[in-house]
Amino acid sequence: MPTVLKACDGIMAKKDTNCKVQIDYPCHWLYKVIGFDRDKLHQALLEIVNDDSCTISPSNSSRTGKYHCLNFEVTVKNEKERNSIYLALKSHPQVKIVL
Repeated sequence: MPTVLKACDGIMAKKDTNCKVQIDYPCHWLYKVIGFDRDKLHQALLEIVNDDSCTISPSNSSRTGKYHCLNFEVTVKNEKERNSIYLALKSHPQVKIVL
């Protein structure tokens, strides 16, 4: 099966013909996290990944100010860790949506 090299958001990955992307770990991974309260959302991210290498930065807020989005970038060592962080974010009560 031929493979295609593809750069996505600065991550070099291989995509095989079955459309499964192979990610080279360790790598930086960016989660977009949406919730109601920006400060509580920020604290939730720190609770989930207590790591000095993570970066949290503000993104957009809804026009009414009801929803807030934070960019959450962290170095992940493997797919298991990446998925574990995603599931922890998704299940946290302060988090409404994870992209």
